[in-house]
Amino acid sequence: MAIQLMNYPTSSSDLVLRVAKGHFATSHSHINYYIDLTLTKHRLSEAKSAAKKLVSQLNLSTVIDTILCLDGTEVVGACMAEELTRAGFSNMNAHRTIYVVTPEHTSGSQLLFRDNSAPMIVGKHVLVLAASVTTGYTAQAAFEAIRYYCGLAAGICSLFTCVDECCGYPVHAIFNANEILEDYESRSSLDCPLCKAGVKLDALVNAHGISSF
Repeated sequence: MAIQLMNYPTSSSDLVLRVAKGHFATSHSHINYYIDLTLTKHRLSEAKSAAKKLVSQLNLSTVIDTILCLDGTEVVGACMAEELTRAGFSNMNAHRTIYVVTPEHTSGSQLLFRDNSAPMIVGKHVLVLAASVTTGYTAQAAFEAIRYYCGLAAGICSLFTCVDECCGYPVHAIFNANEILEDYESRSSLDCPLCKAGVKLDALVNAHGISSF
């Protein structure tokens, strides 16, 4: 069965939230809305708009040396690096520019940086960029990796969120479920009201997209 997406208008005229309502399972939880961020992540015009909106939420005094991109947000991260440089944000890098890096994931969901990419984290002020922050598990793994590699966390940005804070940092986001989807829910599989009501899953979802049944 094909999943039908609906477009929700947002405060940004050039950014649209694309969602489908149903019963979906992620690796960490069950949700009643699938949030499709594919075009925001991969269409350059939307990525630029997203980057500009996220950067506008950051304090100009924030030092950012590296953007750690999660969930396939590299295009948005590159646009943010350019926007941060244009806006005059400080960095401590020798070449006066910003690194954009993607971690490798181990089988235990830990984040790994090889010897050639670890210097972009060690001693750097690292901004975490996620596609979505719902349970916070992935973001927490990112902050743990930053600490493990002796980096300095500079904050977190996300395209979509249903929480205002994660790991002690405010979540700067474009789409906030509390403002757009008032009935959005993210629950553990054991506490899922749809499962308890006998509603079958419509699809599995992750950072790569959706696989319907």
